[in-house]
Amino acid sequence: MDPFVLKTLNAERRARRAAILVTDLGDGRDRVVREGDAVAGALGEAIAKAFRSGSSGLVEAEGLTFFLNVHVPRPRLVVIGAVHISQALAPMAKIAGYDMEIIDPRTAFATDDRFPDVALHAEWPEDVLKRQPLDGYTALAAVTHDPKIDDFAVKAALDAGCFYVGALGSRKTHAKRVERLLALGAGAEAIERIHAPIGLNIGAASPAEIAVAVLAEVIQALRSRGSGRDAKGEAA
Repeated sequence: MDPFVLKTLNAERRARRAAILVTDLGDGRDRVVREGDAVAGALGEAIAKAFRSGSSGLVEAEGLTFFLNVHVPRPRLVVIGAVHISQALAPMAKIAGYDMEIIDPRTAFATDDRFPDVALHAEWPEDVLKRQPLDGYTALAAVTHDPKIDDFAVKAALDAGCFYVGALGSRKTHAKRVERLLALGAGAEAIERIHAPIGLNIGAASPAEIAVAVLAEVIQALRSRGSGRDAKGEAA
């Protein structure tokens, strides 16, 4: 591999940005394509599909054969709130391949006994996210029902371009949240990206069922990126 190509690829991986090493098997030449780069024709369609699936493989395009070596960051799920929903969500997220973290300054809730084997931060979101910024391969779910804890994190997720932003609460609760986010400087278009009420509409009632609905919605948002559908799975 060309040293410059390798350097470019490693830089993208360190920055948690998705990239594909595209190798023309006819002449051996390769190049790095970043997510969002314009690539025309059938090859561009195959690259977009590979970014969504995260799977490497051979593709035929324009009479040539290419190998797409996909490098996609491991998805991260940040949950604001050490609540019953979070307890049910933690093992599900791990099975699904997500690195999960829970942030909640309420030390009575954020305990190792309640959340074994989970990255747990008994701190304010402002402090944690300053050290560990959100990014485009992070999903954020705010489930405390407390604006003092949730609002900053939701605004930070919108600013960072997280692939999923969800918030617990009724439509009435969300309407008040929208007013607060606007006052914090969030744009109306960005606020439209918030999934609220959180989770797919499957009639979930118990914390475990809500956790299933949330994880399913997160997966839908991750796999629909760049597909012509918005973060809510609707036609753009």
